[in-house]
Amino acid sequence: MPDGRSRRAAESREARRSQILDRAAPVFASRGYHGASVSDLVTAAGVARGTFYLYFSSKDEIFLALLDDLLRHLRAQVRGVDLRPDAPPILDQLPAIVGRVLTTLLDNRALARIVFREAVALGPAVDQRLAAFHQELHAWLAASLRVGQALGAVRTLDPELTATCLLGSLRGVVQDRVLASDAPVDVPGLTSALLDIAWRGIAAAPGPSATPS
Repeated sequence: MPDGRSRRAAESREARRSQILDRAAPVFASRGYHGASVSDLVTAAGVARGTFYLYFSSKDEIFLALLDDLLRHLRAQVRGVDLRPDAPPILDQLPAIVGRVLTTLLDNRALARIVFREAVALGPAVDQRLAAFHQELHAWLAASLRVGQALGAVRTLDPELTATCLLGSLRGVVQDRVLASDAPVDVPGLTSALLDIAWRGIAAAPGPSATPS
């Protein structure tokens, strides 16, 4: 049937495109964005150069496709806190959100390394995507903090500044503990430590005695 042939052809094209994308990420990770060439990507994908250009017009296009895919996955993991009456407590929901973000980055270590290490030199298109994603995360976190304040779960503070501090801390942890090597990561343990510091701070005990002079 013509429809069946069309469907199979479309599935074959999508499979080939996915193959090229999957094999491109390690090339970018090992050689760097600027060090990787189209020839490297073609060789890694195991396709002819002409086949490569059927799917991607340049190295930049395939990298942007990889980046868009990573950001789409991350957006899917950052879900709002459930405020329904029968929902779990806020503190019980946060570990799942943070854990999903860390797991997504671990599953995409090769590309995440490029983004974190070379982000300032990848060009305007990449800058725009990363800036938009950071703004989304910042707005979501600031809004979540405001909700927490309204519920009495978060003390009085500047939500915008606090969101900036928390995102900066998360970025540092990701760079040092998730992307620095290929070693396994204890996601639940790392998530618990992150939230403990973010939620309780570093003071040994509340009150004036714990306030630096």
